[in-house]
Amino acid sequence: MRARSALFDVYGGHLRERGGAATIAALVRLLEPLGFAAPAVRTAVSRTVRQGWLQPSRLPDGPGYAMTPRGERRLDEAAARIYRTGPSTWDGRWHVVVLEEIPGRDSRDHLTSELQLLGYGALGPVTWIAPRPSPELADVLAAEEVPARTFHGSHDGGDAELAAKAWDLAELGRDYAGFVAHWHEQVSVVDETDDAAAFAASQQLLHAWRKFLFRDPGLPAELLPPDWPGHAAASFFDEQTLRLAPGTSRFVDECLRPVRNVSTA
Repeated sequence: MRARSALFDVYGGHLRERGGAATIAALVRLLEPLGFAAPAVRTAVSRTVRQGWLQPSRLPDGPGYAMTPRGERRLDEAAARIYRTGPSTWDGRWHVVVLEEIPGRDSRDHLTSELQLLGYGALGPVTWIAPRPSPELADVLAAEEVPARTFHGSHDGGDAELAAKAWDLAELGRDYAGFVAHWHEQVSVVDETDDAAAFAASQQLLHAWRKFLFRDPGLPAELLPPDWPGHAAASFFDEQTLRLAPGTSRFVDECLRPVRNVSTA
């Protein structure tokens, strides 16, 4: 886990429901159980500001940082997929993106990463599909200065076959099963009454789970293989997150509480 990723998880999972901003001191306290020292947190905040995800914010306790509107859109979309809060219906049409030109290598690699994060799978060098449009797509294409055509369309053939071409579902299923096997052993031994330990474990679990956002577009059940391991993995993630939630919440609230300087006579 990198400090920048940990920041995103903290803002998305905890700070947005607590006003959406925090001081550097609070962020340092929050990330300490994850092994990040104060200089690493400050560097991560500075980089995230330069990248347009965070912005300075004046708080009662002093200078702080809040997510930019762009950052909030990214958090909303990620949360809808992490916690499966978005609509699950599919009307049988694909959202299709056709790039009008192939970008240079560096831009192409970054664009590929961004499109995968938004839930798009590649059918070829310039053609991408997703089961639903992403509200961030226009921003991503504009940032990379890549012109594209987008539209909804129905596939004249088997949709499950098309999905299997755009995403490696067999490998993804194996990795979901491996996720449960690995993290069950790691998380089940965590004492949920130890607030700092509960917070650290929940954030590590979330970080591991969030990696699937780059690979799993959230396909409807009718396009997935039978006995899809992703369902069991999602249930495991939900159960452990719920178990660790009380201690995690207490820890976050304590870290956000203003630290008062006590003077002695």
